[in-house]
Amino acid sequence: MVQGILGKKIGMAETWRDGERAPVTLIQAGPCVVTQRKTRARDGYDAAQLGLIEFLKPSRLNRPQRTRLEKHNLPPCRLLRELPLAEGSEARPGDQVLVDIFREREFVDVVGVSKGRGFAGSVKRHHFGGGAASHGSMFHRAPGSIGSSAFPSRVLKGMRAAGHMGVDRVTVRNLQVLSVDGENNLLAVRGAIPGPNGGYIVIRKAVHPPRLRRGHAGATTVDPLKASKKRAAKK
Repeated sequence: MVQGILGKKIGMAETWRDGERAPVTLIQAGPCVVTQRKTRARDGYDAAQLGLIEFLKPSRLNRPQRTRLEKHNLPPCRLLRELPLAEGSEARPGDQVLVDIFREREFVDVVGVSKGRGFAGSVKRHHFGGGAASHGSMFHRAPGSIGSSAFPSRVLKGMRAAGHMGVDRVTVRNLQVLSVDGENNLLAVRGAIPGPNGGYIVIRKAVHPPRLRRGHAGATTVDPLKASKKRAAKK
């Protein structure tokens, strides 16, 4: 089974969960189709290339892409991404991947491209504190000193300063799935995800989900202290 799916960000909303209000992001997840299979013998690793099915003119694709999709009688796909496979599972070109691979209370990682902010200053880009906002301060949102005058008499590489902000690949980990709508290919996750509304994203099963402990991850476990006391009492 493929360990993820492609989709589009619809927008944010809110819902009530377990008596408290929770922010949710609605995602149009799939439907997707397997367009290529990567094997360890031929490519050196196991993966499946997915394509997001949406209305697209075949003329929008170049000839190699169009020929490869037509070879397996697949619809034109604008977005193609590789995702890992579960151990021991198989995937063939033409197999569909739907949102029902996820279940409620499961944790997922969402990968997207952050919003572009253009040229941003150091306060907005790196959260610098800046100076006093009072009258006559003369130092409000300036970055401050960035180099030494004697040694090395230059600005060091990697200095946090003003510059281009956004349009970066961002991964938000361990977002909990609140609901899965298989009929409409909708997925609701708790929290925010990167990118604007309508932006393409990749949703995959969490690589390092939170540990199951008391009052977390939607499950309760045995308190080790109470369990040891019960064992001692029985003896």
